Amino acid sequence: MPAEARREIATALELGLNVDSGLHDFLSEDPELAKIAECSGVAIRDIRKPPDRAQLHFFAGKIEQVDSLKVAVLGTDSAVGKRTTAWLLIDAFNAAGCGAELVGTGQTAWLQGARYCIILDSLVNDFVAGEIEHAVWSAWHEVGPDVVVIEGQGSLMNPAYPGGHEIIAAGRPDLVVLQHAPCRREYDGFPGYPLHPLPLQIQAIELLSGKPVVAIAVNHEGLTSPQTDAAVAAIRSETGLPCCAPLRSGLTPILDALLPFTPKRVHHSDE
Repeated sequence: MPAEARREIATALELGLNVDSGLHDFLSEDPELAKIAECSGVAIRDIRKPPDRAQLHFFAGKIEQVDSLKVAVLGTDSAVGKRTTAWLLIDAFNAAGCGAELVGTGQTAWLQGARYCIILDSLVNDFVAGEIEHAVWSAWHEVGPDVVVIEGQGSLMNPAYPGGHEIIAAGRPDLVVLQHAPCRREYDGFPGYPLHPLPLQIQAIELLSGKPVVAIAVNHEGLTSPQTDAAVAAIRSETGLPCCAPLRSGLTPILDALLPFTPKRVHHSDE
């Protein structure tokens, strides 16, 4: 942590502000900062500090009880927009009369208010599958949504953040929406590691999950509006899947691809 950031945190605590930290360095264990917080009567919350082992879960197979539609929003890279698309899907499902609940898997989803959230990258590996299963099961058991949307992490083939397999294996999604940034040629932050082609990434997801990728969400970074439209059209042609750029044009094509799979109690607009 830079010295300047440390000074800002100390000042915030002195001024009576609680501090939430998403760092892997735990501020609550820093003697100086902890003392300032105690004297000021405020709290430091280390979001990435995992729960005690006694509170964690092993995979138990209870995911098979979940009869909500499970949709995973996975990505072809890290920091590609998976969480944003997942939240937009929650809003779109709810607007369509389909109760939806997000299962967050990172600290930002927790900060944004996801009721069912794990911090996947801070868990001991033995508990990752069980914590994913427990979060999905808890959302279903306590809320009873028509749809559970699971936020992805990293990407299957990312050399530094190879996330997604645990979500496929333990969350057992019924369908996958894949987030992709057409302008990227290499994995984010790792020059010399070419991004695997989109069709190959789709093939890998479907091979591992046995479930279909039903739509592509485009991250339009680096693209003008006409270039985004052209990229969306090219992906549709290449993959044969519904595709759109949610932050440019909404996600109606993606929602339309998902709604036919929702429980029959949902009233679809075309009925």
